[in-house]
Amino acid sequence: MALEIRSPKYERAAITIPTEVAQLQKSFNGTVCSNKGDEYPIRDNITDLLDEETIEMSWAQSSNHWRLTATLYEEIWRKRSLSILTGDEFPIQKEQQLLSDWLNPERGKLYLDIGCSTALYGRLLKKEEPNCEVVSLDFSHQMLAEARIKSEAEQADQYLLRADARHLPFFGATFDGITMGGTLNELTDPTKVLYEARRVIKKDGVFFMMHLVKADAWYARLLQDSAGFGGLTFWTVDESNKMFSQTGFEVAEQFSKGIVCFTKLIPA
Repeated sequence: MALEIRSPKYERAAITIPTEVAQLQKSFNGTVCSNKGDEYPIRDNITDLLDEETIEMSWAQSSNHWRLTATLYEEIWRKRSLSILTGDEFPIQKEQQLLSDWLNPERGKLYLDIGCSTALYGRLLKKEEPNCEVVSLDFSHQMLAEARIKSEAEQADQYLLRADARHLPFFGATFDGITMGGTLNELTDPTKVLYEARRVIKKDGVFFMMHLVKADAWYARLLQDSAGFGGLTFWTVDESNKMFSQTGFEVAEQFSKGIVCFTKLIPA
């Protein structure tokens, strides 16, 4: 189905992205616009809603715009990071199982991955339920370009959207489910992004969250504190749960191992 989004400039204006944009076996280039006249380019199936103004970013965020980061992110870091961070063997299949069990993607329903990087979650959702619809959103063109390559290879058709998660370009109650994997720690304004997620999720929707929490060991805390200079933020489980509650979510299920925390959130 075609994807209807909200204009970044005019809150009541809609933009329709044709279904062909999500069909990644064929390159799509063009332009979409709202009835107010604001236009946005589509390059190689990536719809770009961000202008070229310089966005203030932390070091952690700016590194996501490096081509090398996008190329190595999943194979070198993402698939090994949970085992490193938990101090135990934690294969990607375990994360995939939690995602599947908690989100339970269904045919015809619409899902959003916020801060998608290489669209790992979006591809997993399409593998689990090929007939669901997925929007993978990030502000890094390099990450989205890598996401397109991997998604095409896996025949995981989905919409790839370059946008700012602090101002999600969607109308209220659009999505049946939302995912976010590790992005929360990198956000400069996490509460703003969570409020936006609450706005665009349906009242019976599910939000699958993976983030890193404060370490117990003092030496690990020192490393996390130093990471703060690069723009990474860590909370205790209780602190993050309080933030979820303040932004309109309720913790339905939670699983922690080491400094990795998985949470199933539902609208309060």
